[in-house]
Amino acid sequence: MLYRSSIGAVALAAALSMASSCAQAFDETKLPDWKGQWVRIGGGGQYDPSKPGGRGQEPPLTAEYQAIWEANLAEQAAGGQLYNTQVHCLPGGMPRMMMAYEPMEIIVTPDITYIQISFNNEFRRIYSDGRDWPKEQEPSYSGYSIGKWVDQDEHGRYSGLDVETRDLKGPRIFDPSGIPLHSDNQTVVKERMFLDKADPDVLRDEITTIDHALTRPWTITRSYHRQRNPVWVEHICVESNQYVFIGKETYFVGGEGHLMPTKKGQAPPDLRYFNQSRK
Repeated sequence: MLYRSSIGAVALAAALSMASSCAQAFDETKLPDWKGQWVRIGGGGQYDPSKPGGRGQEPPLTAEYQAIWEANLAEQAAGGQLYNTQVHCLPGGMPRMMMAYEPMEIIVTPDITYIQISFNNEFRRIYSDGRDWPKEQEPSYSGYSIGKWVDQDEHGRYSGLDVETRDLKGPRIFDPSGIPLHSDNQTVVKERMFLDKADPDVLRDEITTIDHALTRPWTITRSYHRQRNPVWVEHICVESNQYVFIGKETYFVGGEGHLMPTKKGQAPPDLRYFNQSRK
């Protein structure tokens, strides 16, 4: 018994030593410097900043989802926002959240990279500890992300992070024009994030979305500029949201606090449960 106990103790000590050695073997100086505040570059509100907004985006939609987008565009043109999830104070989710309507912060550690976006307080964890995909995972707007650090230039230092995101939930759209993602929420988003070689204060995110609403994978590149001495401003959606949704209608709260129409000839909301008599 003593002999077996001794073997067990030695094995445990060896395992702990190996684990400690592996942990110490990771050279954190190989990780890139992504500290600071990242502010989106250009693009206005459209998803692909290299193209005009609206129909100029030319998303590769299937016929079914092109029809959904056309209906959303008509709703937008008429003044409605029923389709726009963020106007309902829901998270944009992936990949829309990476448009970074408000600045974002990236915190890099050996095992996890954290991305915090000021707008709607959206948050991501990108696991780079070698784990596999979980067999069961609760879907979320930001999804479950696994990343791998890459040395693109073979200089002995990581220059990019390859990421794949799955396990997303909806509803989600690509941008304020209402470009839809499929209702089955089987979206897969692949990214390569890296600093611009000519300017270390510019971060690029090459984003490829694979989704059943699309006829092919859709790849775009978002860019962000670094502020090294940032001022952070809190963004709370409900504090500034002046839209009111009643049934399938969109109304607007004006400066005097009164409910206003958003469409020409729009009927007032059904107030059957309120006393409408006036003195």
